[in-house]
This record gives sequence, structure tokens and C-alpha cells, in this order.
Amino acid sequence: MGPGGACVSQLLGSSGANRVGPAAPKSPGSEPIGVDGRCTEPHVQLPHMSKLSVLFAVVRRSGPHLIEATVIPTALFYACLVTAGIGTALVVALAWAYGAVILRLVQRRPVPPILLLAVIGLTVRTLVSVATGSTFVYFVQPVLGTVAMAAAFVLSIVIGRPLIASLALEFWPVTPEMMTRPAVLRLFRGLTWLWAAVNLFSAALTFTLLVALPLPTFVAIRQVSSLCVTSVGVLVTITLSLRTARREGLMAPVPLPC
Repeated sequence: MGPGGACVSQLLGSSGANRVGPAAPKSPGSEPIGVDGRCTEPHVQLPHMSKLSVLFAVVRRSGPHLIEATVIPTALFYACLVTAGIGTALVVALAWAYGAVILRLVQRRPVPPILLLAVIGLTVRTLVSVATGSTFVYFVQPVLGTVAMAAAFVLSIVIGRPLIASLALEFWPVTPEMMTRPAVLRLFRGLTWLWAAVNLFSAALTFTLLVALPLPTFVAIRQVSSLCVTSVGVLVTITLSLRTARREGLMAPVPLPC
């Protein structure tokens, strides 16, 4: 069977092989034909989405996990720090993280990766802080971890596998065909550089606050400042991603008013 017959078979398979009667007319260029004249997979076009709708989708998907893994432990830590001392704060924050994991296991619910990372991070930070007897060490460890994350983003570009390309699959229906487009590859590299810079800036800001502010004030401000920096990075990421999707025809154009 030649290329034309293969295309007919594909169209029949997707439109109903048993249907009798003439096929609906197609506009020129709508057939899924590749540059070599062979039949290719139909182009998938995502519906039009605004930046606000994408942001709401990300918040709905990731927000509850972020609250469970970071916001609540931080709030508990701060409340115990100002009322009962640093020792109680360390124990309560760690107990919350382990309790959240155990509850999910008992209920046979999946444990989000961000919660597992939070448990590992809190455990290491608490053990090192207790071993050294230094509260400063407890809070400087996340700064070092953020710097390491920035280095991982840069290294992924150096080896030709931008880290954002892997993370994108968690937030956007990226197909293999989309992943090979030059514009999408450039987007992934650019966003990887962006998040390397976001992590470095966040680490520098956190360290500055740590050495400049009293501990209770630092704990209260750190979460807000980190959230603001991350939110800016998310907004820039969404803006650049939507712009590339529209330029590449991966998303329906903005509907015109009647």
C-alpha cells in the first residue's frame, strides 16, 4: 500500500471504517502529510488558555501539596519557636511531616514527591542541627540545597538535557512531537536558565535575611519571600510557554469577539 492508501486507512480508522457515503470535504493542507509525502500523526492542538487559567490549573494541582509539605510545617515551627523554644519547634515540624506520610500510607493514598523531599530535608536538617548544636546550621542548609538545585539546572543544559523538559510533563500535556520542535527546545533551555537564576536569587535572599534578621522574624518572612520569588518565576514561565505554544500552532488562537 502506498502513502496515499496508508493515509486513507488512517482516516477511516479514526473516522469510522463502516461509514458509507462520501467523505466530508477537507480544506487544503489539513491532511496529516509529512514533508516526504508520507502520512503522519494528526497534529494535536490544545484549546486556547489564558495565563490566568494556566496559573489556576497549576495552583489547583500543586497548591495542596505545597501547603501540606511546606506551609503547615513552617507555621507550626514558627508557633512553637515563639511559644516553646527551638527544640520543640524542631520536633513538631518533623512530627508533622512524618505524620502526613504515615497517614497517606495507612489510607493507601500516594505520597507526593514534594512531601517525601520535605521529610528527607527536615530529617537531615534536624539531625545536623542537633549534632552541631547550631540553629544557624539548621536554616543555612536549605540555602545550600537551593544553590545545588541551581547548579543542577545549569549542568542539565551543559549535558544537553534541560531539566525543565522533564518537569514540563508534570504540568503540561507535551507530546513527543512537540518535544522535538526547535522552538520548544529553545524554550526548555531558556526556562532552565530562568529557574537556575530563580534558585540562585532565592538562596542569596534567604541567606541575607538569615544573617540580618532575628530568628523569629526570619522564620516569618522567609516563607513569604520565597513564595514571591517563586511566583514571579512561575508567571514568567507561563507567559513564555503560552507565547511559544501560540507561535508554533500548538494552541488554538485567541477567539475573536462576535
